[in-house]
Amino acid sequence: MANRAYINLWLRDPDESTRIARLERLLDTAPASKSRPGFSALVIRAVEPGLPPIAEYDRRAAPVSAAEIAALAREHDHADAAYEVGAHMDLWLRDSESGRWSETPQPVTIESYGPEYEEGIAAAESGHFQIDAGFEHFFTGHAGLLGASAPRAVAAEHPAEREFLEAMSRPENLRGYQERTRENIQRLLRWIRAIEAALPVERALLWSEGEENFEARLDQILALR
Repeated sequence: MANRAYINLWLRDPDESTRIARLERLLDTAPASKSRPGFSALVIRAVEPGLPPIAEYDRRAAPVSAAEIAALAREHDHADAAYEVGAHMDLWLRDSESGRWSETPQPVTIESYGPEYEEGIAAAESGHFQIDAGFEHFFTGHAGLLGASAPRAVAAEHPAEREFLEAMSRPENLRGYQERTRENIQRLLRWIRAIEAALPVERALLWSEGEENFEARLDQILALR
């Protein structure tokens, strides 16, 4: 399974009475997809993640606003609740058949943890908010091709991998890959800056499942010229 990238956010002076209002402000910062704007789902959990959700709202047919998500969340305003909001963000993806790049809506998930949810462990360890920003390779590229050091040799095990590595052996394709990946990174960083402007963020952590130091890797790719 492909690795994911995350943003964890801890707030100054967290107050349960303002949690949903702050969730709404965070949702207002989300970079809306051009073709799939709005919020497509809300799942509400209670006590701990292993239990079935206490409420689920599927809004894929008619996505709703941040204010509408907040209104639904207020119906289950409890200190032991967690809110999971689905949305889409446009990122650059390369079509393997045509080799063309296009802005494609990708799912993101925004979670809010109450102070008593999972006995407070979730908020302490994962932050008051956690954002699943999508697949790690949207921001780091595949096969270690992007970064300050020389690309490592990769043995292709699948025809699609061989096609990709062959395409990236051409300098003009690799330059395009670098440019589009940098644009994806910049969109992610702009979102973090928007959140920091909207909320009293004490600490923000940007990490991924496959990179030892995800932020450093992004800095390397942004520095490529």
